[in-house]
Amino acid sequence: MVKESFSVVEPVADKAAAYFYGRLFAESPHLRAMFPPAMDVQRDRLFSALTRIVWSLDSPDGLATYLGQLGRDHRKYGVVSEHYTSVGNALLATVRKFAREIWTPEIEAAWVSAYAAAAQAMIDSAESDAGVSPAWWLAEVVDHEQRHRDISVITLRPTQRLPFTAGQYVNVQTARWPRVWRTFSIANAPRVDNTIRLHVRSVPGGWVSTTLTRDTRIGDTIMLGPPMGTMTPHDRSTRDVLCVAGGTGLAPLKAIIQHIIDSGRRPNIHLLFGARTRDELYDLPDLIRMESSFPWLRVLPVVSDDPSYDGMRGSLPEVTQRFHSWAEHEVYVCGPTAMVNETVRRLQIDGVPLSRIHRDTIRGER
Repeated sequence: MVKESFSVVEPVADKAAAYFYGRLFAESPHLRAMFPPAMDVQRDRLFSALTRIVWSLDSPDGLATYLGQLGRDHRKYGVVSEHYTSVGNALLATVRKFAREIWTPEIEAAWVSAYAAAAQAMIDSAESDAGVSPAWWLAEVVDHEQRHRDISVITLRPTQRLPFTAGQYVNVQTARWPRVWRTFSIANAPRVDNTIRLHVRSVPGGWVSTTLTRDTRIGDTIMLGPPMGTMTPHDRSTRDVLCVAGGTGLAPLKAIIQHIIDSGRRPNIHLLFGARTRDELYDLPDLIRMESSFPWLRVLPVVSDDPSYDGMRGSLPEVTQRFHSWAEHEVYVCGPTAMVNETVRRLQIDGVPLSRIHRDTIRGER
């Protein structure tokens, strides 16, 4: 019943999200100070999270992991258990309004039960985490490389140990934009020196991404939320690996490859790294160094929109089909949403089971 009613709301997600926040702030005006001045990205995040929760109701293990991460992550906003009641009331009012044509007491009871369970899982996770981890981490910028006019590679050293798994991402807040958090994938496996590296592309109107690429300097301090994400290495797999990276979607896949190398395993790894132009293959020199030190890794740069490029050309989804079957591989895909969706579709047609395709979209401002 939750899924059925939510499918009615999904087509009007923008209106529903605006109504939700209007209702929330009208009934609990003190909560407005916890959110950024501009709410457009926040509304997108709300529905993204809600969509994932609703469509994961039949996958309790995955849902529990996601809700646990979400509960821990909300600590950085100052969220406490009392806030969940206000959010639940606004959410129920929103779904009731936009699904009114099919609304019944049974559907309302299903939503109340589902939300109560989800909220309790988040509250329990946050309370458990409060005793062992900070709500956020301060991190010093120790290196800043401008690799392309719109792309920077930034190395950070958190002031406290930041535990994470290769393939995860963190939320980032800069001093210039308080209460504005944006997500970026970590581009390395855990290191002894506790540093992490981010690949950041500046996008038009991107407050945080532009600040990080153009206005951030060595010695600056930024804030990090707790690591999140479930596109992590499958260490029990003995299969060869295919990684398909579009643009800065390279970051988590590079971390996963580094993790595999560090683990001592020796699977054959193919990395298809795609960009629009030669200049946007911003991390190619470092990837070539990785390739030279690990003979089982093959790096294949792909350019889609540069006729002068003398290497492999084409779109990443199409290029994946130029090789032998990937059906026996463990596959990781990250990049722009359209590219990821089309790559996954073609890989499935070519015989790769969906259970062995691990996917994510580019982290950051889009």
